[in-house]
Amino acid sequence: MTWVQQYQPLGSYLLSALAAGIPLYILFYMLAVKRAAGHKAAFLGTLAAVILAIAAWGMPVGLAVNATLYGAAFGLFPIVWIVVTAIWIYNMTVESGEFDIIKNSLARITDDRRLQAIFIAFAFGSFIEGTAGFGTPVAITAAMLVGLGFNPLYAAGICLIANTAPVAFGAIGIPIVVAAQVTDLDLMRLSQIVGRQLPLLSVIVPLWLSVTMCGFKRSMEVLPAIIVSGVCFAGSQFIVSNFVGPYLPDIISAIVTIVGLGLFLRVWKPKNVWHFPDEPPPDAKLMATKFTAGEVLRAWTPYIILAVMVFLWGLDSVKAILAPVSLKFSWPGLHNLVIKTAPIVAKDTPYGAVYTLNFLSAAGTAILISGLISVLFIPNYGYGKAMACLKRTIIQLRYPILTISMILGLAYIMNFSGMSSSMGLAFTATGALFPFFAPILGWLGVFLTGSDTSSNALFGALQKTTAQQIGVDPALTVAANSSGGVTGKMISPQSISVATAASNMVGREGDIFRFTLKHSIAMLLVISVLTLLQAYTLKWMLP
Repeated sequence: MTWVQQYQPLGSYLLSALAAGIPLYILFYMLAVKRAAGHKAAFLGTLAAVILAIAAWGMPVGLAVNATLYGAAFGLFPIVWIVVTAIWIYNMTVESGEFDIIKNSLARITDDRRLQAIFIAFAFGSFIEGTAGFGTPVAITAAMLVGLGFNPLYAAGICLIANTAPVAFGAIGIPIVVAAQVTDLDLMRLSQIVGRQLPLLSVIVPLWLSVTMCGFKRSMEVLPAIIVSGVCFAGSQFIVSNFVGPYLPDIISAIVTIVGLGLFLRVWKPKNVWHFPDEPPPDAKLMATKFTAGEVLRAWTPYIILAVMVFLWGLDSVKAILAPVSLKFSWPGLHNLVIKTAPIVAKDTPYGAVYTLNFLSAAGTAILISGLISVLFIPNYGYGKAMACLKRTIIQLRYPILTISMILGLAYIMNFSGMSSSMGLAFTATGALFPFFAPILGWLGVFLTGSDTSSNALFGALQKTTAQQIGVDPALTVAANSSGGVTGKMISPQSISVATAASNMVGREGDIFRFTLKHSIAMLLVISVLTLLQAYTLKWMLP
């Protein structure tokens, strides 16, 4: 028995959208006001969404429950799988003492926290985002920054903010590829438009990170390095996205930034080295120790292997070999039983619910294999210790695992019930101002799902249809969905759960949400104003 979605259960798009937002209001309140633990906020938000879907949107109870369980399963795999394996590798390097060597080696390049954040959170994080995505960069870089001695709140917050720049081209360009698929728009043109929006934000992200950490005056002390980082990344992002395509902007931009900043710091150093005021003094004995090049290379080996493996797993040729070895099945009691209708889709379309357990081709498996190989290079650390460490890591992450599962359950029940679409359709009533709101729709989608890819799949067709109705280039609004979406990543409960797990701040999700919220809104406004100008005044910026 199928069920047809309705988008105006309360008689109008506005009232329906306001009601659909109730689970999100609860999340905002619990995280920003009550500063509640993430799993508690997620439980209340998900419960409210299920009740609304049944009581107001008329969704059958069985479908509502199944949609929530389907989302929770997606949260467990592949997302939780990535988080657990990434934190496991970090924990092994800490337990074995190898991370002390990594700290020492970074301090010899620069002991300045501002520059370390740019190196790791911005540049290295962008490389991991470009190859894997789905929370992997935040999981890895936040753990590394905490290990270096960063204040945990800033480690988590900085990594979430830094992750803004690469998200639209993450996982080998998947968000842009999906946007093109669901809208039948030209892939290269979407890549070019996003590549003429995000670099304007990317170029200032290193400065943004530094100002967030230490203020504007202190940031001026490292301005030359900030300029090098921003120009290297944004310049590469613009060139590759406009002249090569959406697959490699993150990877190439990250490599250019790491190499460019590394070479620059060989000839320039800041006059003053900055640390957090409340951080403990560095271990003088450790910092005085000189490790050999071989020891440094060995200590970095787990992360070198991780970067190589994740990159390989992102290649189409490798995916083609590994993907067929998977378990794929239609989710019982849900697959094709929900019908999407106009104006969300051109004609009535069954909502598929196929769960894929692609264990071999999952990014988390690439990280697991990286860890297993790395054990061979860690002195006095065998597989017995590694497996014991993995068990402790799972126990350590029990609350983030719950949170991520429930947040994905919340996202899926809102999508399958039509609540997300009700919210999206309310934006279409803004008429000529819709280009300003197009990025906000993408921001909302990423907040809901934690994924720019999912946001593009959710709202891409709606963006295209609305743009055509008001006489605006549809490629612009679809691209803006992705560009605006990246600014919602830092406040998505899913992303925050990953960050708290990596920075040992489980239970303090509300603190991180408050930390990143103002940055998210500010960056969103930049993209919204730019999109509005590109729609009418700055059309020459579009390809």
